[in-house]
Amino acid sequence: MRESAHKPIPIYNTPGDWVAMMLYPYIYSTVGEWIGWVTPKKDVYNVHGIYVGWLTKEPRVLRRRVQEGMLARRDSPPIPDRIRPPATVPLPPMMAELPFEIVDVFDDDREHLTTLDYGEHKEDMD
Repeated sequence: MRESAHKPIPIYNTPGDWVAMMLYPYIYSTVGEWIGWVTPKKDVYNVHGIYVGWLTKEPRVLRRRVQEGMLARRDSPPIPDRIRPPATVPLPPMMAELPFEIVDVFDDDREHLTTLDYGEHKEDMD
């Protein structure tokens, strides 16, 4: 398993539920499956290299409700091993209310952050 020098960071949704774990640059589900990754500029991409949104300081993953133009796909980093998430995480901070044009990906668009074997972008079997 690839070791990271970075500390695991829990990611929350707007209501304050723990929804993911970041072990930079990888984002994992609460059961330890890889669902996305983060760039140094805090842009969030899914496992297929498709832009999802950005990571905030709380931390949570947000995106604009209406995306103007096409965003380029990025090459995903090497596929990481599954992790064992912690049994407990710290309580979430108070989340700021979101303006109408911004949505919480884990509340409204959860299908954008899925595992490699799930979703509309998965590879078809021959």
